[in-house]
Amino acid sequence: MSGWPGKYVIGLTGNTATGKSVVRKMLEHLGAYGIDADALAHQVIMKGSPGYQPVVETFGKWVLAPDGEIDRLRLGRIVFADPQALQQLEGIIHPQVSLAINILVSHTQRQVVVIEAIKLLESGLALLCSAIWTVFSSREIQITRLIRKRGMSEAEAIQRVDSQPSQELKLKSAQVVIKNDGSYEETWKQVYAAWSEAFPAESKPQRSLVASKADLVVQRARPDESDQIASLINRLSNGKRRLDNEQIMVAFGDKAYLLLRKDDKLCGILGWQVENLVMKIDDVYLEENLSTEKALSLLLKEAEDASQELNCELSLLFLPLKFQGRENLFASLGYCSRPIQSLGVRAWEEAARESLPDEAIMLYKKLREDRVLKPM
Repeated sequence: MSGWPGKYVIGLTGNTATGKSVVRKMLEHLGAYGIDADALAHQVIMKGSPGYQPVVETFGKWVLAPDGEIDRLRLGRIVFADPQALQQLEGIIHPQVSLAINILVSHTQRQVVVIEAIKLLESGLALLCSAIWTVFSSREIQITRLIRKRGMSEAEAIQRVDSQPSQELKLKSAQVVIKNDGSYEETWKQVYAAWSEAFPAESKPQRSLVASKADLVVQRARPDESDQIASLINRLSNGKRRLDNEQIMVAFGDKAYLLLRKDDKLCGILGWQVENLVMKIDDVYLEENLSTEKALSLLLKEAEDASQELNCELSLLFLPLKFQGRENLFASLGYCSRPIQSLGVRAWEEAARESLPDEAIMLYKKLREDRVLKPM
């Protein structure tokens, strides 16, 4: 049972840099609808959102960046050094995040939902969940990840890790514990085993044929097909990328892949991910002998259908420069070029800036007219 009738809700928690997002992505591969409460917390303090003014009034204009947005690094230095300040910030953010989560869970048609939240227990969200899953990593691994992935100094990383409550409370509250100190494959095995026990009738990752057109078939990729994915990307990138099985397995922690087959032979790949109601497509590889229009229309439609099932508002398509000059083709599929600063929604612009690769073009397509989470 959960706080949402008809939904089985997994509350996913763990301290900073334990790998919660990787585990959430794995659960999404297995069929769950994922919600990142920590990302929602960032959204509710953006300019124009309900938490913005209370944060500025509480902590002062010193926390503002030159563009008027709240500088999360500056704010973090205050609240992670002062427990009372952290409590004040959480008092502003948590009610707004809870409202957003309720909207998202109510909108989705998926029967299983996973809510990732570092403050799952403290915020009361745990009371609405069917089960609590805790992700655990050693202190040394947490510090290393913060330095490597978030660019913190060692002193900042140590302060961030040590400012949080002991992991013991989260571990004691959990029905499932995932130890995330090893490889992606080791973590995947733990997640898959726990999912299989909770949902034995749905224990296999989604694998069915999802779309076809004439002799082309699109299927959802499984992590155990990472060798095939790496091989095709290496070949079709003309040596610009050198990937192995382990690197693709790690990539599954961020994204999903669609595989295009012709006569049962792998001939195309599309890699995509959903964050904060924005779909980002950044891996598109097709054999030269394919009809580009037919292959792309099939792959993009399936990605869009899947992302709309996840309530996505926008699709961002990042393409190699070799696709320049094909604007008419992409326009026929609903995609057009537009400067990032003119997208009109702060969260969309931020997603585009964070993800735009070097030597790439960006196209966008609006997937729905109404906003799921409307700004105040």
